[in-house]
Amino acid sequence: MIMKSFLIVLLIIFTNFNQNTNKVLVFSKTEGYRHESIETGVQTLIELGRENSFEVTHTENAEFFTDNNLKAYDLVIFLSTSGDFFNANQEQAFEKYIKNGGNFMGIHGASAGEYDWAWYGKLLGGFFLDHPEKCNATIKRVNDTHQSTKHLPEKWTRYDEWYNYKSISPNIKVLLTLDETTYKGGKNGENHPIAWCQEFNDTRSFYTGLGHTIESYSEPEFREHILGGILYCLKR
Repeated sequence: MIMKSFLIVLLIIFTNFNQNTNKVLVFSKTEGYRHESIETGVQTLIELGRENSFEVTHTENAEFFTDNNLKAYDLVIFLSTSGDFFNANQEQAFEKYIKNGGNFMGIHGASAGEYDWAWYGKLLGGFFLDHPEKCNATIKRVNDTHQSTKHLPEKWTRYDEWYNYKSISPNIKVLLTLDETTYKGGKNGENHPIAWCQEFNDTRSFYTGLGHTIESYSEPEFREHILGGILYCLKR
């Protein structure tokens, strides 16, 4: 009887733990340029989930985006998506998910697609314009308290592909900017955001332009940066 009661308690604890585990959907469909770092990025997000108690599901199937499927997830991450990856029904389902309190995070190429979907541009906070050749550049930390940036130095020099942006929303809260004097090809001037966040009532949105290279996903600073973005979106 004692052993049976003990097993029941363990089952209750295990069930509650599973119910409390955040569920994250990673989507990486490409209809345009495909980043070689996508597969490494997916694996990194899975590893971060195992280490930080959130469960990651990965798909490149846009048909997965239905009302019924999306309601199971606390956060949807677009990992270097590109081109027009959704049809009208899938766009509608994703909009409904966000309006019902779902959260969104975009990594690098997530800004390089769906240019005719104005709502997505507002959720994302800006669209990709172009980029110079990959090079070293210095990032300035604008916000030193956000979960995604508080571990970073005030000036962080690293190698990546540096996006220029268009249609930048005035509503974003800029977290990191690029110092265009440290490289050639910047087009956003003194205020060149490269990571930002914003809130819509109960919904949180986070975007980082970092993460083009495979090597990025083995950098401790970058891994902590995207983990901070995830935890921010999960309100943890």
